[in-house]
Amino acid sequence: MERLGTGIGWRPEIADAVERMPGIDWVEAVAENLCPGHLPESLLRLRERGVTVIPHGVSLGLGGADRPDEARLTALSERAEALASPLVTEHIAFVRAGGPLTASAQLEAGHLLPVPRTRDALDVLCENVRIAQDALPVPLAVENIAALLSWPGEEMTEGQFLYELVDRTGVRLLIDVANLHTNHVNRGEDPVKALDELPVEAIAYVHVAGGFERDGVWHDSHAHPVPRPVLDILSELASRVTPPGVLLERDENFPEPGELERELAAIRGTLEKAAIRGRLEKARATVTTAGAAPPPLPAETETGTTAEPEAGTTADAETGAAVDSEVGAETEAPADTAPARQRLALAQTSLLSALVAGTPVPEGFDRVRLGVQARALAAKRADVVAKLAEELPEILAREYRPAFLAYAQRHPMAGGYRRDALDFAEHLLLAGRPEDAETRRLLRDWWLERSGPAPLSAHPAARFARATRRVLLRR
Repeated sequence: MERLGTGIGWRPEIADAVERMPGIDWVEAVAENLCPGHLPESLLRLRERGVTVIPHGVSLGLGGADRPDEARLTALSERAEALASPLVTEHIAFVRAGGPLTASAQLEAGHLLPVPRTRDALDVLCENVRIAQDALPVPLAVENIAALLSWPGEEMTEGQFLYELVDRTGVRLLIDVANLHTNHVNRGEDPVKALDELPVEAIAYVHVAGGFERDGVWHDSHAHPVPRPVLDILSELASRVTPPGVLLERDENFPEPGELERELAAIRGTLEKAAIRGRLEKARATVTTAGAAPPPLPAETETGTTAEPEAGTTADAETGAAVDSEVGAETEAPADTAPARQRLALAQTSLLSALVAGTPVPEGFDRVRLGVQARALAAKRADVVAKLAEELPEILAREYRPAFLAYAQRHPMAGGYRRDALDFAEHLLLAGRPEDAETRRLLRDWWLERSGPAPLSAHPAARFARATRRVLLRR
């Protein structure tokens, strides 16, 4: 595995600051926000300086019941090639459900949702990962996600699930230590046990991010400073293996560049101290085995440099020896996943429908925690729509957020965030809102300007319905 070093998530809001930051070896950019033919000048300048850029996908839905969409795989491939990236990354999550497998309308979550740790889900995920690996021009790494809720009837721990995934596909892992902390708070899972069960030789790199706790629930916001418990989990991981790369994520509420640089310095310091402690622990274990008194382990060690394995290798968690970072996958032909896909589709559609359409909570789920997740999804929709269609909050002012949250409770997102903004505006206008005539006129003009004519290929009934709505909205 290529040595990446220390990196930061590239975002347009901090692009200039990232270019000026000292010690940035690589950056990660959200793949869906990039256009291969029109890459941001900031990323091009970073590439010219030799800074590695890795596209990070968020919409593939490898953990969903459907096979990966060819168009999305092509788009991810194009971004990897345009950036000359050594690998691409995605998530172990589902982001949509419904459709042909359940003979129902497809629902979009607008967020990463956890897959059940069951044999069905594992079989489907493994096949989806293999499909993606075959389609991509560079290796794939997949990330563990944060979760606000747990699936009933799970058959494996997170570590066991990831170990089998790697063993069966050879995929690499992007380990997010902030997500391990989130799952510790929200699901009572021990991050140390998870690290013990992980195939650390498969790690491509590591994410570090901040969040906040509210009413006993940890929200992985990527908008707050990295807390000490997350750095402690990073230390645990780095005492087992030298991560090829570690990246700081920040998606919003961006602080001054100096604060980000201090967070990066804390990450580097954590890695250096953990590496020293890991070597001392191994030495202590060796001496104990030989029958001599072990040297004491200090509570804190001086910051120092770490010995790194050669390129293409990582340090073995137990022996510290260099091992090949390519994990071998099983070679037997995969079993037919059609029945598993059908069962998984029904389960995921039932859950997502409860989260975004207000249908009954599926049996076995925590109703309170599911309500927390539903509100979080609606809040994220409101925030993203406000960013993509910034005129809406300006037109609606204080009415925007409560109106959108009420709308989101019964109107699932079906065509992406831009479509969501148009559908929300149309919903308000058809209901005769806002009450103020001038505000309603501004909203109507905004909708008419952006909705555009129906495609010529649209069904006649759909064209008629759309034309009727346009007439109604002009009144």
